[in-house]
Amino acid sequence: MKKSSASKETAASRKAVAGKKTPATKAPAKKAAAGKTAAQKAAAKKAAPLKRQAPAKKPAVAPKKATAAVKGVAPAKTVAPTSPRGESRTALVRRARRIDRELAEVYPYAHPELDFENPFQLVVATVLSAQTTDLRVNQTTPALFAKYPTPEDLAAAVPEEVEEILRPTGFFRAKTKSVIGLSKALTEDFGGEVPGRLEDLVKLPGVGRKTAFVVLGNAFGRPGITVDTHFQRLVRRWRWTDETDPDKIEAAVGALFPKSDWTDLSHHVIWHGRRICHARKPACGACPIAPLCPAYGEGETDPEKAKKLLKYEKGGFPGQRLKPPQSYLDAGGKPAPPLGAG
Repeated sequence: MKKSSASKETAASRKAVAGKKTPATKAPAKKAAAGKTAAQKAAAKKAAPLKRQAPAKKPAVAPKKATAAVKGVAPAKTVAPTSPRGESRTALVRRARRIDRELAEVYPYAHPELDFENPFQLVVATVLSAQTTDLRVNQTTPALFAKYPTPEDLAAAVPEEVEEILRPTGFFRAKTKSVIGLSKALTEDFGGEVPGRLEDLVKLPGVGRKTAFVVLGNAFGRPGITVDTHFQRLVRRWRWTDETDPDKIEAAVGALFPKSDWTDLSHHVIWHGRRICHARKPACGACPIAPLCPAYGEGETDPEKAKKLLKYEKGGFPGQRLKPPQSYLDAGGKPAPPLGAG
């Protein structure tokens, strides 16, 4: 009997203990749930400021193809600005190459905008293009090359006569000195032929790395990156590099692309900088790569207002060359007018 009563007491005490434990085990679950809810609320509060940072302007409508800026507005495409903060090297390479692919579709006819028929004409025209437009150079060089068709002819020219021809390009005295000087160097050091090596080209008067790469890429088919003012501006806007020195920009951007892409890449970037991504008023609302651009919103984002900022006739075709490539003409481009026309 004593054992039986002891057993009952033990069983009762166990139930009592179990009954006390049950609320204890449930309490932490409630606290955890409450803690989770608090954490979610805190996360929501932290996320809230990010929404306020979105641009107040209307999202851009980006054309998908090159004809979008010419034949009409492409189907609406909402664009949200992207941020490359914390972007990995791999992500940067992918984004940069995708931008180039998109620009290649927009400008399938991209080409050097200087008229030339041989390496000599191209190196002279590139030297003359400093501080002026390619159009002005193209309107001026026909008379120059008609009178001085070879390096030997230009090397023996009377400076005053050359200056008179080059006057429309600006800085004509300095340019006359450069083109006569490089013609003498070609005649005396290279047998009247333009060299096809970078180290030789940069020795010519008035020829730097930029000019040398223009000549190598477009006259000799040897890849090179042309770091002009447009190229420098755009690659920094796209955050491909933070460098400001042209040589360092060339090295940084070159590392993102296969060497075989360098020449066409230069054309794509320069064409885009001249037509849409302007220095002062970029036409963000008409930009085909707006979804990939971390600088989206620096310019006009309204599609209709942005279209009015597009330079060159038809919003995409420049008409810079008097004798442009056939692919450019087939796409609807127009040759430039000769000097004094219109």
